[in-house]
Amino acid sequence: MKGTRYRTIELFLLFILFPASLPLGYPIWLKLTIGILGFGYILWVLWRVEKTPLRWEVRVSWKPFWKRVAFIFPIIVLLTVGYVWWFAPQHLFFVPFHKPRMFLFILLVYSMFSVLPQGILYRTFFFRRYGNLFQSKTLLIFVNAILFSLAHLFFRNALVMVITFFGGLLFALSYLRLKSGMLVNFEHLLYGNWLFTVGMGQMLGFPGMEN
Repeated sequence: MKGTRYRTIELFLLFILFPASLPLGYPIWLKLTIGILGFGYILWVLWRVEKTPLRWEVRVSWKPFWKRVAFIFPIIVLLTVGYVWWFAPQHLFFVPFHKPRMFLFILLVYSMFSVLPQGILYRTFFFRRYGNLFQSKTLLIFVNAILFSLAHLFFRNALVMVITFFGGLLFALSYLRLKSGMLVNFEHLLYGNWLFTVGMGQMLGFPGMEN
């Protein structure tokens, strides 16, 4: 299960074929079943093959994490506020002010059922499992960002694809520099939840956030 050929086929099935199939019209129950089985397989491989148990990280580098966030987050805030204000000012901070319960519910669901699984799949598992398939670190980061964007293809939204590609680059770089899946998850939570806060949830087509 650690051979190059096996892992290459595994990568294709898990990170290319399945995500690319999600926009197709086969039953939702089948998509969920395949997704759950695939995620279970990934957890099993992490535990039994890669010997990487998932646990709370006690010793992490908080100082470089906060320095990184302090530099990047204000840039994201300025860009997103400007973007929403210019293209859809009616959405700017609409949900947190007018639908606070829905807003908190979406943040909770997004954090638990999107950010955490994506962190396991696209950071912990991907870099542990496939890191040595790529001789170039630049290529490894680029492929990871492409696949992270592909995972959002089912939204059928070009803006989602662009944002998740750049987000994938950002999180891949953070993971390789900070060496912590937990810290990258915190970073993902912060930036992702900010998009819902500022009003981009409506623009990205997330359900329940319409004005």
